[in-house]
Amino acid sequence: MKALELVGPSAFKVVDKPLPEISASEVLIKVKACGICGSDIHGMDGSSGRRIPPVVMGHEASGVIEQVGADVDNLSVGDRVTFDSTVFCNDCDYCNQGRVNLCDNRQVMGVSCGEFHRDGAFSEHVACPAHICHRLPEGLSFEEAAFAEPVGVAVHAVNRSKVKQGDTAVVIGSGLIGLLIIQALKWRGCSQIIAFDLDDSRLALAKQLGATETFNSKQSDAVKSTVDLTSGGADHAFEVVGASVTVNMAIYCVRKGASVTLVGNLSPEVTMPLQKVVTRELTLFGSCAISGEYPEALTAIADGHIQVRPLITAQVNIDDAGDWFAKLKAAEQPYLKVLVCPE
Repeated sequence: MKALELVGPSAFKVVDKPLPEISASEVLIKVKACGICGSDIHGMDGSSGRRIPPVVMGHEASGVIEQVGADVDNLSVGDRVTFDSTVFCNDCDYCNQGRVNLCDNRQVMGVSCGEFHRDGAFSEHVACPAHICHRLPEGLSFEEAAFAEPVGVAVHAVNRSKVKQGDTAVVIGSGLIGLLIIQALKWRGCSQIIAFDLDDSRLALAKQLGATETFNSKQSDAVKSTVDLTSGGADHAFEVVGASVTVNMAIYCVRKGASVTLVGNLSPEVTMPLQKVVTRELTLFGSCAISGEYPEALTAIADGHIQVRPLITAQVNIDDAGDWFAKLKAAEQPYLKVLVCPE
């Protein structure tokens, strides 16, 4: 099979690999679409330690089952599926609590590190544990289904913050995940959703997808204007960058007793105004991956509550995908999602 393999720091090669052999508990999926994730872009140079070459990356995928392991009884050849990016064990204390994203034995599709190596879906076929697969709703395209993973990330973040009808929210960072969070907040019934970003074209898209107001983060009065618009601060803030300046911005945009959900993790450490958090009794949530939200994410896409087609920058084949990694790394354009489609 043809695959795009990371063979060195930021170096790719299109290779011919044998079909993956599946275990009794796995399925073999013929890949139809796989999204390039920001974690792939940040990790391909080796700095994260999570993409040790050689490895086939890719964890935002959809396709058709071509083989089924001997112990798999809930999926069949021909099923249209997507899969969770997290390979959880279903046996540890966290899995037994339903918090599969915190699994003690957690692995991730398309990741290679000191603890494990799992090839992903920038290839014509991928082997996948059956228990992390989900059938696609009828009529949902493979391209849309490839967004189930990032949509699940967004829905999980909103679920963490316990958003309810009529609440107000601020989203700091209107990249792909931020735009999905905006739509998830609209779906939850937020009365005001204020989006921040440095790029005006992304802010225009945020407005199109559900933001009631937008601010360029370079505006000196953006935080004050947000506080004024929300009569003292928003009920919730979502930080989707992962840097000190944006974490602080999120904290200063909310009211007393509000929640701030940290989704971005660009920086390993950030500073924050501790007294502002303590004396105003803010609740900080960390949000990691997905914890059972896949069915909810697929429903949201299929029913049109969360639109993903406006977020597709390009659909490319495996041969051209390496060039797109370079373009995304350079970040000269406000690209959102590039789908690698083997066919």
